[in-house]
Amino acid sequence: MTVSVLQKKRFINWFLNNFQLKRRESVWILNYLMNHERVLKNVHFVDEARLCPKGVVISTKCVDDPPFRFYKEQVMTSDPEKSFHDIRLNDHETIYIQLNFQNANQSSRYAGVREENPYLPEDYFITEKDQQEAENLLNHMIYEFQLKKIQEEIDQALDEGDKERFHYLIKQLHQLSDETCIQ
Repeated sequence: MTVSVLQKKRFINWFLNNFQLKRRESVWILNYLMNHERVLKNVHFVDEARLCPKGVVISTKCVDDPPFRFYKEQVMTSDPEKSFHDIRLNDHETIYIQLNFQNANQSSRYAGVREENPYLPEDYFITEKDQQEAENLLNHMIYEFQLKKIQEEIDQALDEGDKERFHYLIKQLHQLSDETCIQ
């Protein structure tokens, strides 16, 4: 999705008129971006801007997040003045901005300008529940594989009349079943 400069301008204007930022310098930065179309063309509103080559995170007074963070190539500063100068001096570089404000994830206006973060790993938002389900599936697949292998070996032992191996494999089968019941 491509967001136009006009859409970004309107959104920033709405944002500044409806929220109080924790740092006044954040207002300067957003005003600067809003008034410089050439720079605003390179601005993208995203989630997790800290993962981007050049990211800005701005928070309003209504949330507990840090007031301001500027990330550039793995270096972070909380000094908005330094970042403002970097943005001004490198106005051709792409900037990724994350805004932290109350109910941001429910804001249709923010959703209208927010873009997908190209630097966000695909598995970034995997929940503990997802991880547990994946682990359970993997454990079940391992169990099924081991069960099938033992059953095939039991069949082979029966075909060959190898009672000793048969009894050993039956014990393994019971042990596998007992271990599975414990998990």
